[in-house]
Amino acid sequence: MKRFSNLFLVSLLSGATTLGAYKLLFDDNGYFSNDKKTITTLASDNYTKRVGLSSDVLDFTEAADKTIHTVVHVKNVSYQKVSDPMLEFFYGYRGGQAQEQVGTGSGVIISEDGYIVTNNHVIKDASEIEITLNNKKSYKAKLIGTDSKMDIALLKIDADEKLPYTTFGNSDDVKVGEWVLAVGNPYNLTSTVTAGIVSAKARNLGTDGIQSFIQTDAAVNPGNSGGALVNTRGDLIGINTMITSMTGSYVGYSFAVPSNIARKIIEDIMEYGNVQRGILGVEGGELNGTASKELGVKQTEGFYINNVRKNTGADKAGLKKGDIIVKIDNQNIATFADLSGYINTKRPNDKVNVTIIRDNASKTVPVTLSKNEFFSAEFKGIELENISATDKKKFHVDYGVKIKSINNENLRQYADELQGNIILSIDNVKIKDIESASKLLNNKDDQQSVRIEMLNKNGEIIRIII
Repeated sequence: MKRFSNLFLVSLLSGATTLGAYKLLFDDNGYFSNDKKTITTLASDNYTKRVGLSSDVLDFTEAADKTIHTVVHVKNVSYQKVSDPMLEFFYGYRGGQAQEQVGTGSGVIISEDGYIVTNNHVIKDASEIEITLNNKKSYKAKLIGTDSKMDIALLKIDADEKLPYTTFGNSDDVKVGEWVLAVGNPYNLTSTVTAGIVSAKARNLGTDGIQSFIQTDAAVNPGNSGGALVNTRGDLIGINTMITSMTGSYVGYSFAVPSNIARKIIEDIMEYGNVQRGILGVEGGELNGTASKELGVKQTEGFYINNVRKNTGADKAGLKKGDIIVKIDNQNIATFADLSGYINTKRPNDKVNVTIIRDNASKTVPVTLSKNEFFSAEFKGIELENISATDKKKFHVDYGVKIKSINNENLRQYADELQGNIILSIDNVKIKDIESASKLLNNKDDQQSVRIEMLNKNGEIIRIII
């Protein structure tokens, strides 16, 4: 009887162990269950993380369907004269045949009445711009305005129907690791979709203009420039603009202009005819371990103020050399890209709350952004800027704009003679400042000749036609 009782007890324990193991490993949400939707890391309860792998989390079909019909193909047609050097040498012949050149890219419809945003480099020097929708309908586009610094251009088509469009999302809310879709129309077929994650924010690539890219590993190739970067809800969070590659093809990373910057530029072009840039009025650099050690400060993140421009918002608000900017409004400032990216979404006279570290104590100061005295515009490859007080005194003028740089290939040989000159009038219209120049030039066709009167560096009046 005792032996029977022992056998019964052993059998009962074995059965319980087998049933428990089956439940743990195979039943429903067991470790080896077919219905298992999460992977649990083998760690203590305090560090257990669950990574979502369900089909619902990875379903991009709704976002893709919302976006593909709003992304268009952009065709840029330009004409360049090709000369014959032999005819020029022997006969002094200066003519040449106009050769058609075609470039392509993508764009994003942002309103039902046909406004389209793309990259400035996609439509640069275009004589004609043609837009093909995802339904294969084609329209001629008008260039409304550009910002070459931020590589954004605004186009307009007059369609015979209300168009599907993408709504802007808040790029400040984008998180590293968030799933995103890159949508482009590079081959004039239909829109193509690739997926990836946000690899980094506020990425500074050392360009003269944009210094706050969204970096993603979604595949973007030439022809996708100007296309949409959207989140899983289909909201526009960036305009795909460039890749880094030795071959010219996608090799792992691509970059997009944040939607908050793009939207601000577009609104400025539509309302003012040019881009309104506000400045904080500080100069300096971002902190890191080395810089902090050299400066003798404990803070290793933030923007260190080395100089404050006189009469700017920062000067009037009492910011000074040695202050470290760590936050503007609700945006943390760890790098220069963080600071420039946020300020690029603001206009002159906007108010921001700047949080600084001064004497190891935190302080928040309200600052009204100033108007950038050196606000620039570009026309026919000539970059212009407002003249300074020094220029006014030197040339004895109280109006005009200064030629900052020459990017026009045909004028590059004259760059030394033109840079630094003061433009007084265009087509006999007096040019007071950049704003008046932009309004006048926005109504000019890039192919249309203009007559420019200017003062050269010697103070002599010269006139040219370009």
